[in-house]
Amino acid sequence: MTQDEAKGLVARRAAELVADGMVVGLGTGTTATLFIRELAARKLDIRCVASSDASHQLAESLGMRVATLKELPELDVYVDGADEVCAGAGGGLDLIKGGGGALLREKIVASAAREFIVVADSTKAVEVLGKFPLPVEVIKMALPLVEPKLAAQGLHPKLRAAKSGDGPYVTDEGNYILDCACGRIEEPEVTAAEIRSIVGVVEHGLFLGMATLALVSGEDGVKELRAQDLQAHAMR
Repeated sequence: MTQDEAKGLVARRAAELVADGMVVGLGTGTTATLFIRELAARKLDIRCVASSDASHQLAESLGMRVATLKELPELDVYVDGADEVCAGAGGGLDLIKGGGGALLREKIVASAAREFIVVADSTKAVEVLGKFPLPVEVIKMALPLVEPKLAAQGLHPKLRAAKSGDGPYVTDEGNYILDCACGRIEEPEVTAAEIRSIVGVVEHGLFLGMATLALVSGEDGVKELRAQDLQAHAMR
């Protein structure tokens, strides 16, 4: 099974979990794009809120009803991919997100949903977060202040370049992203707090305890990992 086929499996399964009448948050990235296409093909009576301009435009082009959080501040479910997925130390699901550059909007939309479903292929499942560089979104003006402070924390920040190669990457909100080669993040809650304490940091890509269900695909099909089951197991 190719990685694209594995992504297609979880995208299809996630779309099957959406029902008529729901308000659905649409993620950003390759797997989320496949989910949006699968969801559109079902032609359900739903309303959507997208976490990026790209996903908003794609959904509208497929005939879906897309609104804003101002119009729909409460979502039934948010579906998005992840760069890394692992079971947190205390149970539950922890993620690194933001490889596609939409981490701020993704976290905002995810926080508005009653359920957050992560869709990923098995290559994204890890025992400890940190192999994938951790994105940190930074206000442009604050870059000269934030970058050395992240470096002093041993996070090895590197300014993300635009895909065109012409200057830095700029998010939908007009900010920069520093990709931090952290290595193993043994205490993600501590790392998250240290990053957020720096003035000028807008958001980071650690999504801790937010996801309620992870759909992970591989050669054996789609595995469903529920946060509540992982938490119950951790308490035994």
